[in-house]
Amino acid sequence: MRQSSAIRYADRRPTHPGEVLREDVFPALGLSTAILAENLGVTRQQLHRVLAETAGVSPEMAVRLGKLLGNGPQMWIRMQEAVDLWTAERKLAEQLDRIPTLHAA
Repeated sequence: MRQSSAIRYADRRPTHPGEVLREDVFPALGLSTAILAENLGVTRQQLHRVLAETAGVSPEMAVRLGKLLGNGPQMWIRMQEAVDLWTAERKLAEQLDRIPTLHAA
C-alpha cells in the first residue's frame, strides 16, 4: 500500500497550496488579487484566506483554480489533502496510539 506524503515526510509540513499560489503562480501572472478573485468568481477575502493559509482549498476552489490556470483541480486537491492529513495525524497522535490495528484472520 502506498504511504501518503504526510507520512513519508513526517517532520515537514507539506506545502500549502496557498503558498504555491502566493509565491509562484500568481506573481508570474502579474495580476492583482482582486482581478484573480474576480476571474475565479470568489470574493477577495475568500481568496486572501487561501493565500494566507488560514483556509484550505475546497473542492469547489480547486475546480475554479484548475479552470483558471488550465491544470485541472487534482493537483490543488492533492496538495490540500496532504496538508490536512499531516495536520490531522499530529492533532490525533495521542489518540491514534491507543487505537489498535486489526488484521483479518
